[in-house]
Amino acid sequence: MSRLRLGFVGAGSMGQAAHLRNYVTLPDCEVVALAEVRPKLARGVADRYGIPAVYADHGEMIRDEKLDGIVAIQQFQNHVRLIPDLVEFGLPVITEKPLAESVQNGRKILESVKGSLYLAYHKRSDPATEYAVQTITSWKESGEAGRLRYVRITMPPGDWAWDGFASNVTTDEAYESTPFDLSSPYVMFVNYYIHQVNLMRFLLGEDYEVVYADPGGITLCVRTGSGVSGTLEMAPYETPHDWQESALVAFEKGWIRIDLPAPLAYDQSGRVTIYREGYSQPALPHVHAMKAQASNFLKAIRGEPHPLCGAEEAFKDLLVAERYLELAAAK
Repeated sequence: MSRLRLGFVGAGSMGQAAHLRNYVTLPDCEVVALAEVRPKLARGVADRYGIPAVYADHGEMIRDEKLDGIVAIQQFQNHVRLIPDLVEFGLPVITEKPLAESVQNGRKILESVKGSLYLAYHKRSDPATEYAVQTITSWKESGEAGRLRYVRITMPPGDWAWDGFASNVTTDEAYESTPFDLSSPYVMFVNYYIHQVNLMRFLLGEDYEVVYADPGGITLCVRTGSGVSGTLEMAPYETPHDWQESALVAFEKGWIRIDLPAPLAYDQSGRVTIYREGYSQPALPHVHAMKAQASNFLKAIRGEPHPLCGAEEAFKDLLVAERYLELAAAK
């Protein structure tokens, strides 16, 4: 099978550290072009990663190169002015989560999608998460562990970067971007917790609604249409020198626990612990979730099964955030 030809739009911090460094190591694709408005950064990144073509304009890149897919890793407040332009070309696109910084802009993006748009919720691609979901599905189908009752996700603030930006190419060039208002409660929530909002649905296997929002910002509680409960513990404590993210999926007669590594802890996957008439810990490949996600994007381009999140589901995450803040404000 011929190698897939990818174009990158943007070579910023996450673009390099979480995405480009992974795609260039995959044998079944090649990054053939980079569109980046900062010329010195574009040339430095292209030289480091062996990208043959550099463009200042993404439209020119897409028209000139015979691409199979586009990786556009941008700050999410830029999505509403960039993503509709990219999806106009009809190629598969993957960009960073969340879909947008507001429900209004998220709806505009969703209405513009003509091809396939995926959001980089990398925790769905972690080998531990994929193993857990396979086990959850098996237990649901067999009934061996009884009914699924509860999902709890915990993600206290901690060191998520693990010095993962240290090897990035950097310049002092100015970068024009849509203003980024981290003082907005909505922007703060979708920036820090949208991964867990999405992971909750992925583990539950169905949609849910927010039924309680702690005004102190510690927890939110959800419930599905089938009666399964869930809790997201956002900030029960802080771990400034560590990362302690976990998810517990509880059935009547057993449970599955996932412990996930810091997002930029390279070459580490999560761990799975299973209790069902005894404990077990399956051996998993040491594959970074970001690299597994890159492989899954290639599967999506080829039309193969994958765990990536599409635009419609990502829009649901924005609605969950909106509902959470409405309930929290009403307390």
